[in-house]
Amino acid sequence: MSRYGQYCPITRSLEILGDRWTLLIVRDLLVGATHFNELARGLPGMSRAILSKRLDLLERHELVRRTDDGYQPTDACRDLGPIIFGLAEWGARWAFGEPRQDELDPTVLMWWIRGGIDPAAFGERRVVLHVRLPEARRTRFWFVVDRDDVSLCFTDPGHDIDVLLETSLSTLYQVWEGRIDLLAAVRDGLVSLTGRREVLMRLPDALLFSPVAPYVRRARLTSPAT
Repeated sequence: MSRYGQYCPITRSLEILGDRWTLLIVRDLLVGATHFNELARGLPGMSRAILSKRLDLLERHELVRRTDDGYQPTDACRDLGPIIFGLAEWGARWAFGEPRQDELDPTVLMWWIRGGIDPAAFGERRVVLHVRLPEARRTRFWFVVDRDDVSLCFTDPGHDIDVLLETSLSTLYQVWEGRIDLLAAVRDGLVSLTGRREVLMRLPDALLFSPVAPYVRRARLTSPAT
Protein backbone atom coordinates (compact mmCIF):
# COMPACT_ATOMS: atom_id res chain seq x y z
CA MET A 1 0.00 0.00 0.00
CA SER A 2 1.41 3.38 -1.04
CA ARG A 3 1.46 6.17 1.56
CA TYR A 4 1.36 9.84 0.61
CA GLY A 5 2.42 11.38 3.90
CA GLN A 6 -0.49 13.83 3.99
CA TYR A 7 -3.23 13.96 6.60
CA CYS A 8 -6.26 14.18 4.30
CA PRO A 9 -9.27 11.91 3.66
CA ILE A 10 -8.50 11.93 -0.05
CA THR A 11 -5.00 10.55 0.47
CA ARG A 12 -6.30 8.00 2.97
CA SER A 13 -8.79 6.84 0.34
CA LEU A 14 -6.10 6.61 -2.33
CA GLU A 15 -3.90 4.57 -0.01
CA ILE A 16 -6.62 1.90 -0.11
CA LEU A 17 -8.04 2.35 -3.59
CA GLY A 18 -5.31 3.95 -5.66
CA ASP A 19 -3.37 0.86 -6.75
CA ARG A 20 -3.88 -0.49 -10.26
CA TRP A 21 -6.92 -2.81 -10.66
CA THR A 22 -8.42 -2.03 -7.24
CA LEU A 23 -11.28 0.15 -8.47
CA LEU A 24 -12.06 -2.33 -11.24
CA ILE A 25 -12.34 -5.10 -8.65
CA VAL A 26 -14.72 -2.85 -6.70
CA ARG A 27 -16.65 -2.19 -9.93
CA ASP A 28 -17.12 -5.91 -10.54
CA LEU A 29 -18.11 -6.58 -6.92
CA LEU A 30 -20.73 -3.84 -7.13
CA VAL A 31 -22.28 -5.30 -10.29
CA GLY A 32 -22.58 -8.79 -8.81
CA ALA A 33 -19.31 -10.73 -9.11
CA THR A 34 -18.71 -12.74 -5.94
CA HIS A 35 -16.27 -15.58 -6.63
CA PHE A 36 -12.52 -15.38 -7.16
CA ASN A 37 -12.66 -17.11 -10.56
CA GLU A 38 -15.50 -14.84 -11.65
CA LEU A 39 -13.45 -11.76 -10.79
CA ALA A 40 -10.38 -13.23 -12.51
CA ARG A 41 -12.32 -13.96 -15.73
CA GLY A 42 -13.53 -10.38 -15.88
CA LEU A 43 -10.02 -8.95 -15.41
CA PRO A 44 -7.74 -11.25 -17.43
CA GLY A 45 -4.93 -8.69 -17.63
CA MET A 46 -4.40 -8.98 -13.88
CA SER A 47 -2.53 -11.94 -12.42
CA ARG A 48 -4.31 -14.14 -9.92
CA ALA A 49 -1.61 -13.26 -7.38
CA ILE A 50 -2.38 -9.54 -7.72
CA LEU A 51 -6.12 -10.23 -7.48
CA SER A 52 -5.56 -12.16 -4.26
CA LYS A 53 -3.41 -9.34 -2.89
CA ARG A 54 -5.98 -6.67 -3.75
CA LEU A 55 -8.84 -8.67 -2.24
CA ASP A 56 -6.82 -9.16 0.95
CA LEU A 57 -6.29 -5.39 1.12
CA LEU A 58 -10.00 -4.71 0.62
CA GLU A 59 -10.85 -7.29 3.27
CA ARG A 60 -8.42 -5.78 5.78
CA HIS A 61 -10.04 -2.40 5.29
CA GLU A 62 -13.51 -3.93 5.60
CA LEU A 63 -14.67 -3.21 2.06
CA VAL A 64 -15.33 -6.89 1.42
CA ARG A 65 -15.96 -9.89 3.60
CA ARG A 66 -15.33 -13.49 2.68
CA THR A 67 -18.25 -15.88 3.13
CA ASP A 68 -19.18 -19.38 2.01
CA ASP A 69 -20.67 -17.72 -1.09
CA GLY A 70 -17.46 -15.89 -2.00
CA TYR A 71 -16.67 -12.20 -1.58
CA GLN A 72 -19.45 -9.86 -0.53
CA PRO A 73 -19.24 -6.05 -0.65
CA THR A 74 -19.76 -4.32 2.69
CA ASP A 75 -21.59 -1.04 3.25
CA ALA A 76 -18.25 0.74 2.87
CA CYS A 77 -17.80 -0.85 -0.55
CA ARG A 78 -21.35 -0.10 -1.66
CA ASP A 79 -20.81 3.54 -0.67
CA LEU A 80 -18.24 3.66 -3.48
CA GLY A 81 -21.02 3.11 -6.02
CA PRO A 82 -21.60 6.83 -6.74
CA ILE A 83 -17.85 7.31 -7.15
CA ILE A 84 -17.41 4.34 -9.50
CA PHE A 85 -20.37 5.28 -11.65
CA GLY A 86 -19.42 8.94 -11.41
CA LEU A 87 -16.19 7.92 -13.13
CA ALA A 88 -18.32 6.09 -15.70
CA GLU A 89 -20.31 9.24 -16.35
CA TRP A 90 -17.20 11.42 -16.62
CA GLY A 91 -15.41 8.88 -18.80
CA ALA A 92 -18.39 8.48 -21.11
CA ARG A 93 -18.49 12.24 -21.65
CA TRP A 94 -14.79 13.08 -21.83
CA ALA A 95 -12.66 9.97 -22.45
CA PHE A 96 -14.69 7.37 -24.35
CA GLY A 97 -14.21 7.00 -28.09
CA GLU A 98 -13.95 4.02 -30.38
CA PRO A 99 -12.35 0.92 -28.81
CA ARG A 100 -8.63 0.29 -29.19
CA GLN A 101 -7.46 -3.13 -30.35
CA ASP A 102 -5.84 -3.88 -26.99
CA GLU A 103 -9.25 -3.39 -25.32
CA LEU A 104 -11.05 -6.03 -27.40
CA ASP A 105 -11.09 -9.40 -25.65
CA PRO A 106 -13.92 -11.60 -26.94
CA THR A 107 -13.97 -13.92 -23.93
CA VAL A 108 -14.21 -11.06 -21.45
CA LEU A 109 -17.10 -9.56 -23.43
CA MET A 110 -18.92 -12.91 -23.48
CA TRP A 111 -18.62 -13.23 -19.70
CA TRP A 112 -20.01 -9.72 -19.35
CA ILE A 113 -22.90 -10.54 -21.68
CA ARG A 114 -23.60 -13.78 -19.80
CA GLY A 115 -24.15 -11.72 -16.64
CA GLY A 116 -26.41 -9.33 -18.54
CA ILE A 117 -28.96 -11.76 -19.96
CA ASP A 118 -32.31 -11.91 -18.17
CA PRO A 119 -33.74 -15.44 -18.55
CA ALA A 120 -37.18 -14.26 -17.43
CA ALA A 121 -37.62 -12.39 -20.72
CA PHE A 122 -37.88 -15.74 -22.53
CA GLY A 123 -40.40 -17.28 -20.15
CA GLU A 124 -40.11 -20.98 -19.39
CA ARG A 125 -38.43 -22.15 -22.57
CA ARG A 126 -34.75 -22.84 -23.12
CA VAL A 127 -33.13 -20.43 -25.58
CA VAL A 128 -29.79 -20.90 -27.34
CA LEU A 129 -28.04 -17.81 -28.67
CA HIS A 130 -25.09 -18.41 -30.99
CA VAL A 131 -22.62 -15.53 -31.42
CA ARG A 132 -20.19 -15.44 -34.33
CA LEU A 133 -17.35 -12.93 -34.45
CA PRO A 134 -15.56 -13.69 -37.74
CA GLU A 135 -12.56 -11.43 -37.12
CA ALA A 136 -11.89 -12.21 -33.45
CA ARG A 137 -9.22 -14.61 -32.24
CA ARG A 138 -12.03 -16.80 -30.84
CA THR A 139 -14.94 -16.66 -33.24
CA ARG A 140 -17.80 -18.75 -31.87
CA PHE A 141 -19.71 -18.70 -28.57
CA TRP A 142 -23.03 -20.11 -27.37
CA PHE A 143 -25.31 -18.92 -24.58
CA VAL A 144 -27.73 -21.52 -23.23
CA VAL A 145 -30.47 -19.65 -21.39
CA ASP A 146 -32.57 -21.74 -19.03
CA ARG A 147 -35.25 -20.50 -16.66
CA ASP A 148 -32.85 -19.86 -13.75
CA ASP A 149 -29.41 -19.84 -15.34
CA VAL A 150 -27.32 -18.68 -18.29
CA SER A 151 -24.41 -20.85 -19.41
CA LEU A 152 -21.60 -19.66 -21.66
CA CYS A 153 -20.23 -22.42 -23.91
CA PHE A 154 -17.04 -22.36 -25.96
CA THR A 155 -17.99 -25.48 -27.95
CA ASP A 156 -21.29 -26.39 -29.56
CA PRO A 157 -23.65 -27.52 -26.75
CA GLY A 158 -25.63 -29.66 -29.20
CA HIS A 159 -28.95 -27.81 -28.92
CA ASP A 160 -30.95 -26.24 -31.71
CA ILE A 161 -30.00 -22.61 -32.27
CA ASP A 162 -32.78 -20.08 -31.63
CA VAL A 163 -30.86 -16.93 -32.56
CA LEU A 164 -27.67 -16.35 -34.52
CA LEU A 165 -25.91 -13.02 -33.95
CA GLU A 166 -23.06 -12.11 -36.30
CA THR A 167 -20.99 -8.96 -36.09
CA SER A 168 -17.48 -7.65 -35.52
CA LEU A 169 -16.01 -7.73 -32.03
CA SER A 170 -15.58 -3.94 -32.04
CA THR A 171 -19.24 -3.41 -32.92
CA LEU A 172 -20.51 -5.83 -30.29
CA TYR A 173 -18.43 -4.12 -27.61
CA GLN A 174 -19.90 -0.76 -28.59
CA VAL A 175 -23.44 -2.16 -28.60
CA TRP A 176 -22.88 -3.69 -25.17
CA GLU A 177 -21.45 -0.46 -23.74
CA GLY A 178 -24.30 1.64 -25.16
CA ARG A 179 -22.28 3.53 -27.75
CA ILE A 180 -24.22 1.94 -30.63
CA ASP A 181 -27.93 1.12 -30.42
CA LEU A 182 -28.62 -2.56 -31.13
CA LEU A 183 -31.64 -2.05 -33.38
CA ALA A 184 -29.87 0.74 -35.26
CA ALA A 185 -26.87 -1.54 -35.75
CA VAL A 186 -29.15 -4.22 -37.21
CA ARG A 187 -30.85 -1.68 -39.47
CA ASP A 188 -27.48 -0.36 -40.67
CA GLY A 189 -26.09 -3.82 -41.38
CA LEU A 190 -23.48 -3.74 -38.62
CA VAL A 191 -25.16 -6.61 -36.77
CA SER A 192 -26.97 -9.60 -38.32
CA LEU A 193 -29.70 -11.19 -36.20
CA THR A 194 -31.49 -14.26 -37.55
CA GLY A 195 -33.56 -17.01 -35.97
CA ARG A 196 -36.94 -17.75 -34.44
CA ARG A 197 -39.18 -14.72 -34.69
CA GLU A 198 -40.69 -15.13 -31.21
CA VAL A 199 -37.23 -15.24 -29.63
CA LEU A 200 -35.92 -12.32 -31.69
CA MET A 201 -38.88 -10.23 -30.52
CA ARG A 202 -37.92 -10.83 -26.89
CA LEU A 203 -34.17 -10.41 -27.30
CA PRO A 204 -34.01 -6.62 -26.67
CA ASP A 205 -35.80 -7.16 -23.33
CA ALA A 206 -33.49 -10.03 -22.41
CA LEU A 207 -30.26 -8.08 -23.00
CA LEU A 208 -29.68 -5.83 -19.99
CA PHE A 209 -26.46 -4.37 -21.46
CA SER A 210 -23.54 -3.00 -19.48
CA PRO A 211 -24.19 -1.18 -16.17
CA VAL A 212 -22.36 1.81 -17.70
CA ALA A 213 -24.48 1.84 -20.87
CA PRO A 214 -26.95 4.44 -19.51
CA TYR A 215 -24.07 6.88 -18.91
CA VAL A 216 -22.68 6.28 -22.40
CA ARG A 217 -26.10 6.79 -23.98
CA ARG A 218 -26.61 10.00 -22.03
CA ALA A 219 -23.19 11.26 -23.12
CA ARG A 220 -24.11 10.57 -26.74
CA LEU A 221 -27.19 12.74 -26.39
CA THR A 222 -25.41 15.63 -24.69
CA SER A 223 -22.12 15.42 -26.60
CA PRO A 224 -22.80 14.26 -30.19
CA ALA A 225 -19.07 14.15 -30.97
CA THR A 226 -18.38 11.58 -28.19
